[in-house]
This record gives sequence, structure tokens and C-alpha cells, in this order.
Amino acid sequence: MPASDQQLTVAAGDATFSAVYARPKAPTATVVVAHGAGAGMEHPFLRGFCDALNSLGLATLRFNFPYREAGRKFPDRPPVAIAAWRAAMDTAQAQAEANGDRGPVWAAGKSFGGRMASMAVADGMAAAGLVYLGYPLHAPGKPEKLRDEHLYGLPTPMLFLQGTRDPFATPGLLAGVVSRIGPNAVLQWVEGGDHSFAVAGMKRPADEAGASLAAPVAGFIAARGGGPA
Repeated sequence: MPASDQQLTVAAGDATFSAVYARPKAPTATVVVAHGAGAGMEHPFLRGFCDALNSLGLATLRFNFPYREAGRKFPDRPPVAIAAWRAAMDTAQAQAEANGDRGPVWAAGKSFGGRMASMAVADGMAAAGLVYLGYPLHAPGKPEKLRDEHLYGLPTPMLFLQGTRDPFATPGLLAGVVSRIGPNAVLQWVEGGDHSFAVAGMKRPADEAGASLAAPVAGFIAARGGGPA
């Protein structure tokens, strides 16, 4: 039986924002998923990704950052985004406990959402691991300004899923960063993929692009104690 969506409201300080929790029967882990800077949690990419994770036996909680909830275009500053991440993780943990689920709770995010997750963990947020769906290592055309300083001290397992045509991460630079982080970080390339994981020469809707990333994520989590591989 497919997982059904449960609409939630999450509070972080003075801000409130929406979240959607979906739980298949006896999930092996929970993955909290944040959107990128330009789209909210209902974007087909995130829906496809979360639905596919649910079909693989993982619960998901996806949420809107406060700026998106308020209809603003400019992303929240890190302190606000980090507070939202903490609140979303607490909510996911509470849902898992209420259902008797003992699996780990992971943090995942598309671009901005993943970067803010990593900054939240660097700031002390508990997470079993981190998944980056297109890490924004640098702004397009500005590889000299890397967003990597906080990554090197993170002890959690990290999976970087990245398109080889992503202008936000020059392949050689990202490979070097992941290598310097150490053995707890793994980089997996999507050949021909751009920042949205659209693959050159392959026409597919955004929900299918998102869903295509679920299997490697589920496998990475399972290999680190999040259920059977």
C-alpha cells in the first residue's frame, strides 16, 4: 500500500511553515528533504524523489523554508534556514517515535536545501547522515569562491549526487573537496546531468529525474545502518 501524505505545520521561532510527512509500512529510516532556492516542497522533482523513497521503504518529511512559505523569492539567511532545519528534524523524529520507528533520521536537500542542512549539522544539529542533491559548491562562473569551509569537520556520512554538467560545481573542484573531507564522504556522478539532473539527450519530466536519485540514496543509507541493502 503506498504511503499517504500527512500535512503538518512546523514552528521555528517566530516562523511557521508547512511540511508533508509520508510513512510506508515499517520504514527502515526517515529522510527529511529540503527544497532548493527557486522552488518549494511541492516541486515535481521533490515529490518524485520522496515518492520513490517511500516505495523503497523509507519515510520522508519534506518542508518549505519560511521565505517560501511567506511567498518571498530571496532565500532565508543561514540562521533562519538552520532554525527551520532543526525544527523539521525534530518534527520528523517525533513522528518516528510516535509510530514506533527506530530507524535513523537523515537530512537531504536539493542545492540550497542541502547546503543549509550541512551548515545546520556543523552548528550542532543531529542527523544520521547528509545527502546532497546537487551541492552548490560555487556560483556559476565563480569557481574561486567555494562554499566548502564547514564541510571538513562534519563526522556524518555524506553522499554527494551531482550532475557532470552542473554549473554550480566544477567536477574537478568537487572531487577534490570530497576527497579532502575523507572516507565518510562519497561522490556519485550523474553523467550528463545539469543542476536539475536533466540529462543531455534524455527527455523526462522533473518527477522522474527526482525519482531516479532515490535508489542510490536508499542504498547509501542502507549500507550505513538504515535498513536492508
